Amino acid sequence: MIIANGYARGDGRIGIRNVVAVIYLVECAHHVARRVVDLADDAEVHLLGFPGCYPNDYALRMMKALATHANVGGAVLVSLGCEGFDREGLAAAIAQSGRPVETVVIQQAGGTRSSIEAAVAAVRRVQQEMRQDERRVPMRLSDLVVGTICGGSDGTSGIAANPAVGRAFDRLIDAGAICIFEETGEMIGCEGPMATRAASPEIASAIDQAIGNAETYYRAMGYGSFAPGNAEGGLSTLEEKSAGAYVKSGSRPINGVIRPTQIPGDPGLYLLDVVPDTPPKFGFPNISDNAEIVELMSCGAHLTLFTTGRGSVVGSAVAPVIKITGNPETFARMGEDMDIDAGRIMLGDATLDTVGEDIFDLVLAVAGGAPSKSETLGHREFILGYKSIEAVGPACFPGAR
Repeated sequence: MIIANGYARGDGRIGIRNVVAVIYLVECAHHVARRVVDLADDAEVHLLGFPGCYPNDYALRMMKALATHANVGGAVLVSLGCEGFDREGLAAAIAQSGRPVETVVIQQAGGTRSSIEAAVAAVRRVQQEMRQDERRVPMRLSDLVVGTICGGSDGTSGIAANPAVGRAFDRLIDAGAICIFEETGEMIGCEGPMATRAASPEIASAIDQAIGNAETYYRAMGYGSFAPGNAEGGLSTLEEKSAGAYVKSGSRPINGVIRPTQIPGDPGLYLLDVVPDTPPKFGFPNISDNAEIVELMSCGAHLTLFTTGRGSVVGSAVAPVIKITGNPETFARMGEDMDIDAGRIMLGDATLDTVGEDIFDLVLAVAGGAPSKSETLGHREFILGYKSIEAVGPACFPGAR
């Protein structure tokens, strides 16, 4: 099934968007990069960045993956000049992928105004090169990678929105797509049911290890994923929240456990494990919903299905976000930000299957170029912080690209 006229990339992947990424490599360069994006005044010029000053292998791996994401056609790097980020290594990785890339170093360019002027000109040159090299090709469902997360969960999440996404995942996988779910820290207690769906004993063991590691990590932190807002929304326990989070994965076999920046090569369902293998060093594995979206993108997700009960307004740079709420009151109150009203299930006006089909249809539409609500509203949130996490870790990862 052809779903889009996508953007061909040198590594064989196909993008559903053609973004220029303006990337700051330290917080000191953030203002310059943001002004460049503002002055570009282009919906396809997005701001990415890493605020830290000293090096972090995880952040470098992540930024290489994001700057060469299928939805990215070129990049402009903005460096202060004395940070620890390997700007030459990042630029080389982008160039090797066949994408145009330019670097502006603020300390060499002459300061704020001079650097903004130089970087705006660099964006224009990168865009011109992208236009000259652009190749549009038919994109099939087997070329599509879809991620899912939940945020602001309430008592309706596990009853309506999350299982509806699970039905959409089943439909996508049956049609040949790659689907990725994550939040191992929010699925503690679900390792048994997940293991029964593993495609092999090795994957079952990797699932058990990943969930066990998440429990150990959160115990060491002294705090889990159950927030006061979850309780206010009607969730009673971490176990109830975990069960609700798990059903986003649908019912198909789990083909592998992956880590950030690992891109599945074979169709099917994958569990993304984002919890560090080491004792706590930098804090919680994900400090916001957008950190999870970024890690899904690093694994190739063209777009993300975001379920919320209490409501959320975030989107993402690079990859569209489709928001689904299972709470009819939230949809009535925040409909301008919600793409799918799964609250109809709660009211008896729709079934899981019909809403799952609605989600499936919207995925195809957004992949084909239709904007999600967050895109229309200009949401391009992005966050990347320090983390101590191995590229492979306790994973079973068949069919890597």
